[in-house]
Amino acid sequence: MARPVIAITGPQHGAIGPRLLVAMAIRLYGGNPLQLRPGDEQRDLEYHGVVVTGGHDVEPVLYAAEPEIEPNYDTARDALEIAVINDALERKLPLLGICRGNQLLNICRGGSLHQELRSRRRQTSNRWTILPIKTLCITAGLETGNSVLAALFGHGRSRINSLHNQGIDRVGDGLVVTGHDLDGIVQAIEDPSRDFLLGVQWHPEFLLYMRRQRALFKEVVRHAKTRKEHIDGLKY
Repeated sequence: MARPVIAITGPQHGAIGPRLLVAMAIRLYGGNPLQLRPGDEQRDLEYHGVVVTGGHDVEPVLYAAEPEIEPNYDTARDALEIAVINDALERKLPLLGICRGNQLLNICRGGSLHQELRSRRRQTSNRWTILPIKTLCITAGLETGNSVLAALFGHGRSRINSLHNQGIDRVGDGLVVTGHDLDGIVQAIEDPSRDFLLGVQWHPEFLLYMRRQRALFKEVVRHAKTRKEHIDGLKY
Protein backbone atom coordinates (compact mmCIF):
# COMPACT_ATOMS: atom_id res chain seq x y z
CA MET A 1 0.00 0.00 0.00
CA ALA A 2 1.30 3.48 -0.88
CA ARG A 3 2.43 5.65 1.98
CA PRO A 4 0.11 8.40 3.21
CA VAL A 5 1.14 11.88 2.12
CA ILE A 6 1.76 14.39 4.91
CA ALA A 7 1.73 18.06 3.88
CA ILE A 8 4.42 20.10 5.69
CA THR A 9 3.85 23.84 5.42
CA GLY A 10 6.52 26.51 5.56
CA PRO A 11 7.71 29.86 4.18
CA GLN A 12 8.78 30.52 0.62
CA HIS A 13 12.40 30.78 1.74
CA GLY A 14 14.31 29.57 4.79
CA ALA A 15 13.33 27.30 7.71
CA ILE A 16 15.11 24.45 5.93
CA GLY A 17 16.31 22.74 9.10
CA PRO A 18 12.96 22.44 10.89
CA ARG A 19 11.14 21.30 7.73
CA LEU A 20 13.78 18.65 7.01
CA LEU A 21 13.57 17.37 10.58
CA VAL A 22 9.78 17.11 10.33
CA ALA A 23 10.13 15.31 6.99
CA MET A 24 12.66 12.91 8.52
CA ALA A 25 10.25 12.06 11.35
CA ILE A 26 7.40 11.57 8.88
CA ARG A 27 9.51 9.18 6.78
CA LEU A 28 10.61 7.30 9.89
CA TYR A 29 7.02 6.32 10.62
CA GLY A 30 6.00 5.44 7.08
CA GLY A 31 4.71 8.72 5.70
CA ASN A 32 5.58 10.55 2.48
CA PRO A 33 6.38 14.24 3.22
CA LEU A 34 5.10 16.92 0.85
CA GLN A 35 6.64 20.36 1.35
CA LEU A 36 4.13 23.19 0.76
CA ARG A 37 5.06 26.86 0.30
CA PRO A 38 3.06 30.03 -0.49
CA GLY A 39 1.28 29.62 -3.81
CA ASP A 40 0.93 25.85 -3.50
CA GLU A 41 -2.57 26.24 -2.04
CA GLN A 42 -3.69 27.02 -5.58
CA ARG A 43 -2.49 23.64 -6.87
CA ASP A 44 -4.54 20.43 -6.94
CA LEU A 45 -2.61 18.45 -4.32
CA GLU A 46 -3.56 15.27 -2.52
CA TYR A 47 -2.49 14.72 1.07
CA HIS A 48 -3.85 12.75 4.02
CA GLY A 49 -2.41 14.63 7.00
CA VAL A 50 -0.88 18.02 7.80
CA VAL A 51 1.96 19.43 9.88
CA VAL A 52 1.98 23.24 10.12
CA THR A 53 5.48 24.28 11.18
CA GLY A 54 6.79 27.21 13.20
CA GLY A 55 8.17 30.57 12.06
CA HIS A 56 7.15 34.24 11.84
CA ASP A 57 4.59 35.82 14.15
CA VAL A 58 0.97 35.64 13.01
CA GLU A 59 -0.40 38.93 11.68
CA PRO A 60 -2.87 40.36 14.29
CA VAL A 61 -5.37 41.52 11.66
CA LEU A 62 -6.29 37.82 11.36
CA TYR A 63 -7.81 37.94 14.83
CA ALA A 64 -9.08 41.52 14.61
CA ALA A 65 -6.39 43.11 16.77
CA GLU A 66 -4.09 46.11 16.40
CA PRO A 67 -0.32 45.48 16.25
CA GLU A 68 1.32 45.85 19.65
CA ILE A 69 4.88 44.96 18.67
CA GLU A 70 7.37 45.60 15.85
CA PRO A 71 5.99 43.69 12.83
CA ASN A 72 7.63 40.43 11.79
CA TYR A 73 4.90 38.90 9.64
CA ASP A 74 4.63 36.72 6.53
CA THR A 75 1.27 37.47 4.91
CA ALA A 76 1.73 35.00 2.05
CA ARG A 77 2.53 32.20 4.45
CA ASP A 78 -0.46 33.09 6.63
CA ALA A 79 -2.71 32.74 3.58
CA LEU A 80 -1.24 29.36 2.63
CA GLU A 81 -1.48 27.87 6.09
CA ILE A 82 -4.96 29.17 6.80
CA ALA A 83 -6.12 27.57 3.55
CA VAL A 84 -4.43 24.27 4.43
CA ILE A 85 -5.76 24.27 8.00
CA ASN A 86 -9.30 25.00 6.85
CA ASP A 87 -9.03 22.25 4.25
CA ALA A 88 -7.84 19.80 6.91
CA LEU A 89 -10.67 20.84 9.23
CA GLU A 90 -13.26 20.43 6.48
CA ARG A 91 -11.95 17.02 5.38
CA LYS A 92 -11.25 15.83 8.94
CA LEU A 93 -7.57 15.19 8.24
CA PRO A 94 -5.14 14.66 11.13
CA LEU A 95 -3.29 17.90 11.85
CA LEU A 96 -0.36 18.83 14.07
CA GLY A 97 0.29 22.55 14.52
CA ILE A 98 3.77 23.50 15.76
CA CYS A 99 4.37 26.90 17.41
CA ARG A 100 2.85 29.39 14.90
CA GLY A 101 0.93 26.40 13.49
CA ASN A 102 -0.63 25.98 16.91
CA GLN A 103 -1.49 29.69 16.96
CA LEU A 104 -2.99 29.66 13.45
CA LEU A 105 -5.11 26.62 14.27
CA ASN A 106 -6.50 28.55 17.23
CA ILE A 107 -7.22 31.60 15.03
CA CYS A 108 -8.94 29.47 12.38
CA ARG A 109 -11.30 28.34 15.14
CA GLY A 110 -12.04 31.95 16.16
CA GLY A 111 -9.46 32.35 18.93
CA SER A 112 -6.92 35.13 19.56
CA LEU A 113 -3.30 35.58 20.65
CA HIS A 114 -1.16 37.42 23.15
CA GLN A 115 1.20 39.40 20.91
CA GLU A 116 4.02 39.35 23.47
CA LEU A 117 4.69 37.11 26.46
CA ARG A 118 7.62 38.71 28.27
CA SER A 119 5.35 40.74 30.55
CA ARG A 120 3.31 37.63 31.39
CA ARG A 121 6.23 35.53 32.61
CA ARG A 122 6.94 35.17 36.33
CA GLN A 123 8.34 31.66 36.79
CA THR A 124 9.65 30.96 33.30
CA SER A 125 12.42 32.53 31.24
CA ASN A 126 11.77 34.42 28.02
CA ARG A 127 14.91 32.81 26.59
CA TRP A 128 14.61 31.10 23.21
CA THR A 129 16.14 27.63 23.17
CA ILE A 130 15.83 24.36 21.25
CA LEU A 131 16.88 22.54 24.43
CA PRO A 132 14.18 20.97 26.65
CA ILE A 133 14.71 23.20 29.67
CA LYS A 134 11.14 24.41 30.13
CA THR A 135 8.27 22.65 31.86
CA LEU A 136 5.05 21.41 30.27
CA CYS A 137 2.20 20.77 32.70
CA ILE A 138 -0.25 18.37 31.12
CA THR A 139 -3.84 19.01 32.16
CA ALA A 140 -5.25 16.91 29.34
CA GLY A 141 -8.32 14.83 29.92
CA LEU A 142 -9.34 16.45 33.18
CA GLU A 143 -12.34 18.15 31.59
CA THR A 144 -12.96 15.92 28.58
CA GLY A 145 -11.63 12.52 29.52
CA ASN A 146 -10.14 12.33 26.04
CA SER A 147 -6.72 13.64 25.01
CA VAL A 148 -4.10 12.65 22.47
CA LEU A 149 -1.40 14.50 24.42
CA ALA A 150 -2.19 12.70 27.69
CA ALA A 151 -2.22 9.36 25.90
CA LEU A 152 1.23 10.01 24.41
CA PHE A 153 2.93 11.89 27.25
CA GLY A 154 1.00 10.80 30.31
CA HIS A 155 -0.33 13.18 32.96
CA GLY A 156 1.97 15.36 35.02
CA ARG A 157 5.02 17.23 33.70
CA SER A 158 7.34 16.92 30.71
CA ARG A 159 10.30 18.88 29.38
CA ILE A 160 9.92 21.08 26.29
CA ASN A 161 11.77 23.82 24.42
CA SER A 162 10.60 27.35 23.61
CA LEU A 163 11.05 29.51 20.48
CA HIS A 164 8.04 31.81 20.47
CA ASN A 165 7.11 35.47 21.01
CA GLN A 166 3.36 35.00 20.98
CA GLY A 167 0.91 32.66 22.63
CA ILE A 168 -2.75 31.73 22.78
CA ASP A 169 -5.10 34.13 24.57
CA ARG A 170 -8.76 33.32 23.83
CA VAL A 171 -9.14 29.65 22.95
CA GLY A 172 -10.92 28.88 19.69
CA ASP A 173 -14.27 27.15 19.33
CA GLY A 174 -14.25 23.44 20.07
CA LEU A 175 -10.67 23.51 21.34
CA VAL A 176 -9.54 22.73 24.88
CA VAL A 177 -6.27 23.55 26.62
CA THR A 178 -4.43 20.32 27.40
CA GLY A 179 -1.07 21.72 28.45
CA HIS A 180 0.44 24.91 29.88
CA ASP A 181 3.76 26.11 31.29
CA LEU A 182 4.54 27.18 34.86
CA ASP A 183 3.18 30.68 34.13
CA GLY A 184 -0.10 29.29 32.84
CA ILE A 185 0.75 30.17 29.22
CA VAL A 186 -1.03 27.76 26.88
CA GLN A 187 1.30 25.10 25.45
CA ALA A 188 -1.16 22.65 23.86
CA ILE A 189 -4.68 22.70 22.46
CA GLU A 190 -6.82 19.89 21.09
CA ASP A 191 -10.26 19.20 19.70
CA PRO A 192 -11.45 16.15 21.67
CA SER A 193 -14.17 15.51 19.09
CA ARG A 194 -11.54 14.76 16.41
CA ASP A 195 -9.26 11.75 16.18
CA PHE A 196 -6.13 13.90 15.86
CA LEU A 197 -6.27 17.70 15.93
CA LEU A 198 -3.46 18.97 18.12
CA GLY A 199 -1.48 22.18 18.45
CA VAL A 200 1.72 22.44 20.49
CA GLN A 201 3.56 25.65 21.32
CA TRP A 202 7.01 24.04 21.44
CA HIS A 203 9.14 22.50 18.65
CA PRO A 204 9.13 18.67 18.83
CA GLU A 205 11.16 18.42 15.60
CA PHE A 206 14.22 19.60 17.57
CA LEU A 207 13.59 16.91 20.21
CA LEU A 208 13.40 13.80 18.05
CA TYR A 209 15.86 12.04 20.36
CA MET A 210 13.02 11.95 22.93
CA ARG A 211 10.51 9.13 22.43
CA ARG A 212 7.51 11.20 23.55
CA GLN A 213 8.30 13.94 21.05
CA ARG A 214 8.72 11.47 18.17
CA ALA A 215 5.36 10.00 19.09
CA LEU A 216 3.61 13.19 17.93
CA PHE A 217 4.77 12.57 14.37
CA LYS A 218 4.11 8.84 14.64
CA GLU A 219 0.48 9.58 15.49
CA VAL A 220 0.08 12.00 12.58
CA VAL A 221 1.21 9.28 10.18
CA ARG A 222 -0.87 6.58 11.87
CA HIS A 223 -4.06 8.62 11.60
CA ALA A 224 -3.18 9.68 8.05
CA LYS A 225 -2.87 6.01 7.05
CA THR A 226 -6.37 5.39 8.37
CA ARG A 227 -7.66 8.47 6.54
CA LYS A 228 -6.00 7.36 3.30
CA GLU A 229 -7.57 3.91 3.56
CA HIS A 230 -10.98 5.55 4.01
CA ILE A 231 -10.45 7.89 1.02
CA ASP A 232 -9.17 5.05 -1.16
CA GLY A 233 -12.16 2.94 -0.18
CA LEU A 234 -14.54 5.62 -1.44
CA LYS A 235 -12.87 5.53 -4.88
CA TYR A 236 -13.72 1.88 -5.52
